[in-house]
Amino acid sequence: MMARKHEDLPVDRSANGRVVDAQLHLLDRQMLDTEGEPVMVVDDLELDGVKPDHDRALAGRPVLTRLLSGPTLWTRIFGGRPPRSRLDGIDWREVTDVGVVISVTGRAEDYDLTWRERWLRNRVITRIPGGRHAPE
Repeated sequence: MMARKHEDLPVDRSANGRVVDAQLHLLDRQMLDTEGEPVMVVDDLELDGVKPDHDRALAGRPVLTRLLSGPTLWTRIFGGRPPRSRLDGIDWREVTDVGVVISVTGRAEDYDLTWRERWLRNRVITRIPGGRHAPE
């Protein structure tokens, strides 16, 4: 079976924008806030409008609603999927640019996604000698 080239993909003339391959352009990409601070790495996607295969002729196109992130290290090592309740996300409408990194409109501190890092920084790192300031 030959892989389809980008030029072979169907073109939707009704939508503005570009074709985004989820695996190539979104998954495992670093997400940065407006100040260039890391927010998360995209681990999964949330789609609306996905129908089972037998209803494909009746179904519309799926719509990307959220980029998800969470503790997926163990599932990558041992297989499986993390429970949906363990994944946090950012709405797709907050994405401003998809490139080498994904840019969003908010600040990292405003998202619930960084609570683990903030907790670790405030409870552990700051207690290490020299942990309260940037390295010189």
